[in-house]
Amino acid sequence: MEQWSFPPKYDDSYMPPPDSRYWFTARETMPAGEREGHILKRLQEICAYAYENAGFYRTRWDEAGFHPSQLKSLEDFEARVPVIRKAEIRASQENHTPFGDYLCIPQDEIYHIHGTSGTTGTPTAFAIGRDDWRSIANAHARIMWAMGMRPGDIICVAAIFSLYMGSWGALAGAERLGAKAFPFGAGATGMSARCAQWLNTLKPAGFYGTPTYALHLAQTAIDNGLNPRDFGLRYMFFSGEPGASIPSVRDKIQELYGAKVFDSGSMAEMTPWMHVGGSFETSGMLCWQDIVYTEVCDPKTHVRVPYGSRGTPVYTHLERTSQPMIRMESGDLTLWQDGPNPCGRTYPRLPLGIIGRIDDMFTIRGENVYPSEIDAALNQLPSYGGEHRILITREGSMDEIAVTLEADTSVWQSGPQSIAAFQGVAATHLHKILGLRAVVEIVAPNSIERTDFKARRVIDDRDVLREMRARLEEHNS
Repeated sequence: MEQWSFPPKYDDSYMPPPDSRYWFTARETMPAGEREGHILKRLQEICAYAYENAGFYRTRWDEAGFHPSQLKSLEDFEARVPVIRKAEIRASQENHTPFGDYLCIPQDEIYHIHGTSGTTGTPTAFAIGRDDWRSIANAHARIMWAMGMRPGDIICVAAIFSLYMGSWGALAGAERLGAKAFPFGAGATGMSARCAQWLNTLKPAGFYGTPTYALHLAQTAIDNGLNPRDFGLRYMFFSGEPGASIPSVRDKIQELYGAKVFDSGSMAEMTPWMHVGGSFETSGMLCWQDIVYTEVCDPKTHVRVPYGSRGTPVYTHLERTSQPMIRMESGDLTLWQDGPNPCGRTYPRLPLGIIGRIDDMFTIRGENVYPSEIDAALNQLPSYGGEHRILITREGSMDEIAVTLEADTSVWQSGPQSIAAFQGVAATHLHKILGLRAVVEIVAPNSIERTDFKARRVIDDRDVLREMRARLEEHNS
């Protein structure tokens, strides 16, 4: 059925009719119950394959008392197959350098090597076979088609080209789609101003990056006398951080560029990472279950939660042969829904996207707070300058939250009274949204460092609040 098998066998010359809403009509619109029957068959195949080829899974499953022959239903899969975590993957690679004992293909069949790019801790290497890379490209092209992108469109990939999977995955999808791939990249000093100039010249249809970078790029364009709406972008798709499903952030980007905004992306380990991604008619992120099987589970029991509930996504590759992830715990927080989607696809949906990482949550005086909630609240303020830092501090016996945020140019240039008024508005708004009081400091536009990659806005420093209060007292005296 429409090239759905394991191992996958895609016809790279295939292209849907130009007027088709769907890339694979049957796979995308079949009744959910019928699809689950096909998913069970894929799970049986991938589990048997992994058990035969990966010592990691064979040992893990033997210890858990599971054998692939026992897999008779999706309920069996949930109840019998243990989740795996990033720490176990790292340990596997430390003990079986460099790719771990969950690599299921000979090393001479590896086509791409990517991985984590942090400077601390042990990096994780992603080994991707040639056939898997083709499957990734096909999956991403299919989802980009659902967003509205078409052969011949210019698609700008404005993300760092390094070990980071996001940029390469977007590029592979654009190439398979038959688009004019424009891999601009990001990261070098002055690159944002040059990117704005190129966009103004080429007028691309599509753009990929992070929401933070899109906002920064728009401000850079404006500072250089350009209007982001003149770029002619129609489709902007994002990954790497929450934002594109947050209404205030999404609406701000759409207003700046006049483009349709799409959220996408799960984990680099789960590439094709766009297997959760929106469509032109449906907001949030669809769970493309025939590419990667997604369960939203209780973080402690790993039992699936009912639709309409929050939990952590647990992912299983249905088409990877090199380093398949089977019941990979994401550690993220989301909410999922089932029901009719405006685009007609019969997948479950994450209407809020990925809310944030569970371990990024912090508790202040009994209130659970996610950084993405603060991002959303600040982006609702008309005078917000586009960047902020969240400080978790302690003064006396109580934890405190302090937020340093930029004002826009009009407020900053209007003088101390306007700055003080904006400070009060921001503090009141955060109190209303978060249910707790925050110390707020307003700083000049562009005074907080920007990033071309994922924003890192939370600082847990118990001494910072005292320093901030001293600056505020000096400023107000």
